[in-house]
Amino acid sequence: MIRRIVPCLDVKNGRVVKGKKFVDITDVDDPESLAEYYSQSGADEMYFYDISASTEDRRISKEFIDKVAQKTTIPFGIGGGISTLEDIEDIFNRGASKVSINSAAVKNPEFIKLASEKFGSQKIVLAMDVKKVGDNKWNVFLNAGTLDSGVDAIEWAIKTEKLGAGEMVINSIDADGTKEGYDIDLLKAIKKNVNVPIIASGGAGKMEDFLEAIVEADVEGVLAASVFHYKEINIGELKQYLKDNGVEVSL
Repeated sequence: MIRRIVPCLDVKNGRVVKGKKFVDITDVDDPESLAEYYSQSGADEMYFYDISASTEDRRISKEFIDKVAQKTTIPFGIGGGISTLEDIEDIFNRGASKVSINSAAVKNPEFIKLASEKFGSQKIVLAMDVKKVGDNKWNVFLNAGTLDSGVDAIEWAIKTEKLGAGEMVINSIDADGTKEGYDIDLLKAIKKNVNVPIIASGGAGKMEDFLEAIVEADVEGVLAASVFHYKEINIGELKQYLKDNGVEVSL
């Protein structure tokens, strides 16, 4: 199985930003410049998240999608504030290959079912921002990690797979931006309960972290932001490192 390397670009007010545990947000670059850079650097796909859409209770800002589509040659997904089938159709028409749904799914699980039936489950990604709330227990958090939904992350993964989610991005809020490694226990717990591809998110700081998530949790993809944005890790070199350690990647 070929494992995917996935840069994540958080967008706010038309700019790519990065924070730590969802706070201390700093400016990075414009989306189209980074999209072009990642297209040329060996990334397998990208995710763009409008990170303030849900907290501001508005629909996703789409202007940047057109610019990104003109600059990228690899598939990309869009998330943040997506709550209608019309939004999804518009995003696909603008060139995206996947949509990532988080808050809207928790508020209305049927939305996942309707979206997957209309557009195909392979295009509908469930995004999950997760915090540990007890021993081997994690809950789904909403509104950029500020609101505990009370929904158990493992049970939610099982439920949304049945509803038609074709892939899941599992983001550990506890690990987000710390560069101390992915939450392997969380990833393992979800991985053994669902059969759709899992993308690990939150905590990557060094090449060994990517390898650990793939080997220990058997995830299909590894997502990161700041280590790629600030060129602390080169994607081509990361892929070679993974290949040298027995991981199948596209070079």
